[in-house]
Amino acid sequence: MNSILTHPENDVETAVVFVKTIPGLGVFELRPIDMENDIPLIHNWVNRDYAVYWEMNGFSEEEVKNTYYNILEKARVYIGVFNGKVAFLLECYDPQNDIIGKYYQSQKGDKGMHILVAPSEKPIPNFTWTIFTVILDFIFSDAKSQRIVVEPDARNHKIHLLNKRAGFVFQHVLELPHKKAHLEFCTREDYYKALQSV
Repeated sequence: MNSILTHPENDVETAVVFVKTIPGLGVFELRPIDMENDIPLIHNWVNRDYAVYWEMNGFSEEEVKNTYYNILEKARVYIGVFNGKVAFLLECYDPQNDIIGKYYQSQKGDKGMHILVAPSEKPIPNFTWTIFTVILDFIFSDAKSQRIVVEPDARNHKIHLLNKRAGFVFQHVLELPHKKAHLEFCTREDYYKALQSV
C-alpha cells in the first residue's frame, strides 16, 4: 500500500504532529488529545463491550477524564483522525516509567503503546490494520524509537493476531497485578520486514 508521510510543523490550531496519506483511502492525522472535547467521545468508547480490555467499563465521564489526566503525567496521548473524523486513540509511553518496566529488561529506545479504535459505523476492509501501520510509522519516524513493547491482555486474541502481522515477536506470558499479559517486542527491522510480506 503506497503512502505519503509528512511531518507538519506544530500549528496552534490543528496541533497535528503526523500525517499519512494513503492514495485511494484518505488522510490519517495524529494530534494531541484535547481533554475538554475528546473525553466525552472516549468515554463512549471505553464503556462499550469491545473495549473491555481498556478496563474502564462503567466509568463516568469524570472518571475517564481523571484517568487521562493521570496518564498524561507519564505518557503522551494522541487522537487519530481519518478524513476529518476521530478514528482512534494512541497512548505512547516510556516502559521504564511504567509498571511493565519492572517485568522485563528494558532498553534505551523502547517505546510502549496502547491503542483503541473507534467503534465501526461503516466497516472499511483492513481499516484496523491500516490504523496500526499509521501508528507504527509514527512511532518509528522518531529515530530514538528502536523497539516497541506491548503487553496486551492474554485473552485479547484479535490484538495478538494484529501484532504478529506487524512483526511483533511474542516473548512470554506476564503475570501483572491487574492482568495476565503477553510481552511482545517489535523492532523497526521487524516491522519493515513484516510489511514486505503483507
